This record gives sequence, C-alpha cells and structure tokens, in this order.
Amino acid sequence: MRVEHRSGGERQTLATDVEVVDTFLTRARGLMFRRSIPEDYAMVFQFDEPDSRDLHMIFVPFDLDALWLVSSEVVAKKRLRAWRGIGAATADTVVELPAGAANGVEPGDTVHVVG
Repeated sequence: MRVEHRSGGERQTLATDVEVVDTFLTRARGLMFRRSIPEDYAMVFQFDEPDSRDLHMIFVPFDLDALWLVSSEVVAKKRLRAWRGIGAATADTVVELPAGAANGVEPGDTVHVVG
C-alpha cells in the first residue's frame, strides 16, 4: 500500500509504509505516545462521508503534515506542531505524514491511497 500525490499529470509517492485506522479506538489514539515515525510513513483515517474532521497533537512529540481529502482531492493542508498543533477541515479521508513529506502538495491536487 502507498500514498500517491498527483498533480499536473505527475505522480509522486508520499509514503509506502501506510497504516489505515478505521476503528474508534485506533482513530482516537492516532499517533499519540509514539516517539517517532519512519520517513516513508502515513497514517490514513478513512470515513464513509465528508464531515468536519479535527486533529490534535496532544502527546505527539514530533511535527506532522496533515492533508484533508474529499473524494481524493486535497481540500486543506497544514503543518501541525508537536504537542500543541490543532487543525480541522471537511474530509472523508485524512492523511498524516512526517513533517515535510507533503511539500509540493496543494489544495486542488489529488492524493490516493493505492493498494
């Protein structure tokens, strides 16, 4: 499984180590209490339909890039700071990546979870 960014006919792999979280407990825990994540890692939160989705960085000791997607289109992107970052947007999928991994991804681009 991988997370792939598509823009202007070009494809870029953002992550190859992908963890899909789809239960209440795994979504609630997210990346809390982890010391680090690999450079090629993504945590993907998938939901049945678009709704307001918020993220917090309580007990997450490293910065993240977050992407909010609706039907694979990036609707919001934000760098979340360790321990104190928060973000929210409408999405049916949220992707968390190591800080810097989403450089070059912009709203309107597409991001797909493949495999």
